[in-house]
Amino acid sequence: MLQTRQLMENLYCFEDGHVRQFLITAPDKALLLDAGYADSHLREAVQAVTDAPVQLLLTHGDPDHAGGMADFPEVWLHQADWPLVKNQAGLHPLQEGDLFACGDYLLEVIEVPGHTHGSVAFADREKRLLFVGDTVQKGGPIYQFGTHRSLREYLRSLYKLQGMANQFDTLFPCHYDCPIGPEYIEHTLQDALSLWGNQLPSTDTPNKPCRTYQGRWTAFYCTEEDRQR
Repeated sequence: MLQTRQLMENLYCFEDGHVRQFLITAPDKALLLDAGYADSHLREAVQAVTDAPVQLLLTHGDPDHAGGMADFPEVWLHQADWPLVKNQAGLHPLQEGDLFACGDYLLEVIEVPGHTHGSVAFADREKRLLFVGDTVQKGGPIYQFGTHRSLREYLRSLYKLQGMANQFDTLFPCHYDCPIGPEYIEHTLQDALSLWGNQLPSTDTPNKPCRTYQGRWTAFYCTEEDRQR
């Protein structure tokens, strides 16, 4: 069951204990970041907060983020992740630099491929906020196994975010602790570099075809093949 939490003025999140979505509201419209699982009843939770028209933006196409998109007529998703979703009706592309305004929030799309090929973050530079999807987390584990992911791309994206980390005060991840500070960009990068260099201890992962690699600040689900991808 989804729990609703207000994070800031006109900013809410919906949480089910596994994944969260974010809602920005204004009198005339709302921006919804991610759609949760197909059976999460997210639309009803959104309607309990606002009756304004909702524009749905997806950080990426994994099923815990895009599963509920069928409940919304139009969806914005980076085209590199379109193959991850079954129903592409009403899909619009996202790309670097796209802007989405809602009230006094202005979100800018930042391409951060790696967790998936089409992963994006959303930055509000004036408010110094960054919605990071699954790219940065405190604790983890972050999923890095499967052919639609790339550790090489992921490292490049973390370096990219590291270069702009001083522009943000607050990060909003979709999993685990939220909010977190911008220092977790560097923390996640250092652990991902250790993963790349095969320097992290690992254990079997029950019920998943991968191992769990434990870093100092976060963990990763990965395989040896994916570690080199």
